[in-house]
Amino acid sequence: MKALLTGFEPFGGDRLNPSEMVVRRFSEVGTSELPGLEIHTVVLPVSFRRAGMVLRGLLDELKPDIYIGLGLSAGISFVTVERVAINVKDARIPDNDGEQPVDEPIDPDGPAAYFTTLPKKAIVRRLRESGIPAAISNSAGTFLCNYVTYISLHYSARYGYPRRAGFMHLPLLPEQAATRSGERAGIPPSMSLDTMMRAVKIALGTTMEMFGGPDERLPP
Repeated sequence: MKALLTGFEPFGGDRLNPSEMVVRRFSEVGTSELPGLEIHTVVLPVSFRRAGMVLRGLLDELKPDIYIGLGLSAGISFVTVERVAINVKDARIPDNDGEQPVDEPIDPDGPAAYFTTLPKKAIVRRLRESGIPAAISNSAGTFLCNYVTYISLHYSARYGYPRRAGFMHLPLLPEQAATRSGERAGIPPSMSLDTMMRAVKIALGTTMEMFGGPDERLPP
């Protein structure tokens, strides 16, 4: 079985992005704990123009069974597994190329939204059983995280691959949270890189185990 795991480069003034660090760690340590799974890892640019081109090229080349995208959501204290991706680009801040689309469709001919097809509830349950705080999220936003999720699901609907696709948001790293602390605002929540690594391994393992089960596209 083949999986594609993507993260994002830093953006918005941050020097680090935990999703990039998780993806790079996976490329270093391999998949010995997930026998039978061939994992391909890529760090995507925080660019609407370039990220879409890179991801579409990877999906065409690899035709993965599983796609899991990872991204940062500063302010959350737990891992979120996204339920839906919507057909809109609406950027609160410019991407790393300086582009800032407002209320633009990702695909003018595509459906308004797609439900992700990872076994979301099973992943969240197993994360919690493993001591990792997690929840299902009903909004992936309208920035790059939602964008790549929509593209992966559009490919799945059109071409049949990846057969299971979705997205997970990660909290800040402790070293990031430390730089954002203030006397009045307090210290924002964070999570260690090791815990994030465990969370992604559990998500991949759960998806592998349940791969042949019922399609979760509908109902979510």
